[in-house]
Amino acid sequence: MFIEAPELASHAGLRHAFFTRQGGVSEGLYASLNGGLGSEDDGARVRENRARMCAHLDLPPDRLVSLYQIHSAEVVVVEAPFALTDRPKADAMVTRVPGLGLGIATADCGPILFADPEASVVGAAHAGWKGALGGVVEATVAAMEGLGAERGRIVAVLGPTIAQASYEVGPDFLERFRAGVPEAGAYLAEGARPGHAQFDLPAFILSRLSAAGIAQASALGLCTYADPERFYSYRRTTHRGEADYGRLISAIALLP
Repeated sequence: MFIEAPELASHAGLRHAFFTRQGGVSEGLYASLNGGLGSEDDGARVRENRARMCAHLDLPPDRLVSLYQIHSAEVVVVEAPFALTDRPKADAMVTRVPGLGLGIATADCGPILFADPEASVVGAAHAGWKGALGGVVEATVAAMEGLGAERGRIVAVLGPTIAQASYEVGPDFLERFRAGVPEAGAYLAEGARPGHAQFDLPAFILSRLSAAGIAQASALGLCTYADPERFYSYRRTTHRGEADYGRLISAIALLP
């Protein structure tokens, strides 16, 4: 049902989980722990799935907050739960309020969980290539500093993300990425088709985390596309011609 990172699990004041697609009540394409509020899944099932996630995090059912994600560098400081029907448009959250679960939804993009345990500040970010290129990592770290964290103490873990072998990109992507990243070649391998390449999104995100000067950055090293038993994948759904897909939730909370 979930995967934990030792780097975060070792801190007694934190709860976190990179939830898999297993252990929920959804059916069909969404089987079974779909936490995606933006999917076409039955809403009651999604709410039950999210309640199960809250139970694992030792939170009441209404304390897992999520965003309307837009592939941006926008960060929200969360001080209280907000209605699921009125989610802020942003791609990262930070808080110093105990008992709030910050939940990021992904299905190939990179979910990043952040913590400065000493300052009791946590964060969560959704980092696709657009968000990573646009500065969502740096913006999240800066927002945590605004709550009293120090980047030299922040630990960050990248959860299940599409791997380079499964992530083919085309000419439009390559033009934009090379224009914005001087060392673009470090994240690109030759593609099977002319004018295409294989993009290493996890390595790019980790490089952004390292450049931000945080204490420790690591990745679980798990590919969403290549593991259909455990993970949803937008790209896999597209290749299969399926109508929709579920969303994985990665969440972190400070204990009351």
